[in-house]
Amino acid sequence: LSLPLSLSLSHKHKHKHKHKRTHPCGAEMAEKEQQRANSFPPPNSYAQVDEEAQSNELRRRKKRMKYLEYGVAFVVFQTAIIMIFALTVMKVKTPKFRVRSATFETFDVPANGTSFNIRMIAEFGVKNPNFGQYKYDNSTIDFFYRDVKVGTASVSKAKAKLKSTKKFKVTVNLSSNNLQGSDLTAGVLPLTIQSTLKGKVELMMVMKKKKSTQMNCTMEIHTSPPQLQKLICK
Repeated sequence: LSLPLSLSLSHKHKHKHKHKRTHPCGAEMAEKEQQRANSFPPPNSYAQVDEEAQSNELRRRKKRMKYLEYGVAFVVFQTAIIMIFALTVMKVKTPKFRVRSATFETFDVPANGTSFNIRMIAEFGVKNPNFGQYKYDNSTIDFFYRDVKVGTASVSKAKAKLKSTKKFKVTVNLSSNNLQGSDLTAGVLPLTIQSTLKGKVELMMVMKKKKSTQMNCTMEIHTSPPQLQKLICK
C-alpha cells in the first residue's frame, strides 16, 4: 500500500509541477499581446490628429484669404490714386486771359468833335489753373471801337506759374476820327479788347501740352470824368 500511494503522490506532484512550468509562458504571451496592443494609437488619437490638421489648414486658408484681401484693397487704392491724379493733376485746363483794370494818362475827347485820343494803361492777367507752369509766346492785343481797330499793344513772352495768375501792364494809344454822336451824348465810350495767347503747359517737367487762350472783353469808359465804368470778359 505504501508504494502505490507514493507513486500516486509522485505522479500528482509531477503533474502539478508541469502545470506550473507552462504558466509563465502564457503570461509572457499575454504581456507581448498587451505591448503589441499598446504600440497602436487608440482610434480617438487619429481623430485628434485629423482635427488638428484641419484646424491648421483652416488657419492657413484664412491667412491666404487675408493676404488676398490686402492685395485687392491695395490695387483698388492704387487705381483710385491714379485716377484722381489723372483727373486733377494731369488734366490740362485752358488758361484764362483777361483785362483786370485800366487807368488813363491822357483822355482827349472834344465836346463837339467826332474823334478821341486816349493814352491808356491796362492791366492784364493770365490765370493758370494747372499743376504745371504755362509758357506763352509773344502776342498782340487789339482794341476796337464799334468794330474798328483803334489801337494795338504788344505782349512779351513769359510764363504763369502753376495755380497762379501772371499780371502785367501795357500802355496803348487809342485814337479814332469816327466817334459817333450818340456815344458822345451818352458820355460813354465802348471798347472791345481781343487777343490770343499761344503756349504750352508743362506738367511734372516731362509732359508738355499746347494750349491757346483767347480774350474777348468789353469795357465802357466814362468820358467825364474819364474812368473805367464797366468791364465784362467772356
